[in-house]
Amino acid sequence: MNVSKKWYDYLWVITVIYLVLGFFNIMFAWLGLLCFFIPLVIAAAAGNKGYCNRYCGRGKFFALLGGRFGLSRRKDIPRWLKSKWFRYGFLSFFMLMFGSMVWKTWLVAAGSRSLQESVILLWTFRLPWEFASPDSEFTPWTVQFAYGFYSIMLTSTLLGLVTMFLFKPRSWCVYCPMGTMTQLVCSAKNVTKSHSK
Repeated sequence: MNVSKKWYDYLWVITVIYLVLGFFNIMFAWLGLLCFFIPLVIAAAAGNKGYCNRYCGRGKFFALLGGRFGLSRRKDIPRWLKSKWFRYGFLSFFMLMFGSMVWKTWLVAAGSRSLQESVILLWTFRLPWEFASPDSEFTPWTVQFAYGFYSIMLTSTLLGLVTMFLFKPRSWCVYCPMGTMTQLVCSAKNVTKSHSK
């Protein structure tokens, strides 16, 4: 059955463009903040995970690679990967790493630490990335934040690719920190709505 595609089926392009732009100029990493705020705003306004289910460019990217291009083994996702303890544990770890990134940015802004022109992959491996540094018109702290944020985005994409290959195409969506946060926002909104009736 041939189902006509919607405009949002092509949002995987945004993920590809984002990763490519960050390779050439790290300041484009700031655009990734949209992937943080838009899902939360939609969840708070609509009380559902519409962004995750329909508009997430990364989810579309994994679906394309794993589904259409057959790069997924299409195995069932392990129960532990779907469990609450893992999802909330990964969210906590993710937020800890995000907080560490913000702290390093603040240290650069305060002048007590020099700019680190590197991308940290999997929170461990330092990749030299000075070729993507912008011209000097940007303040060091904004550049530091861009490096840290691109590190998070690249790491999470890599994790998504690994689980896409091992399991079903959109396995990342099961434990994605943003997905977990939007679920919490939706739950809180629905509880509030039920109490107001």
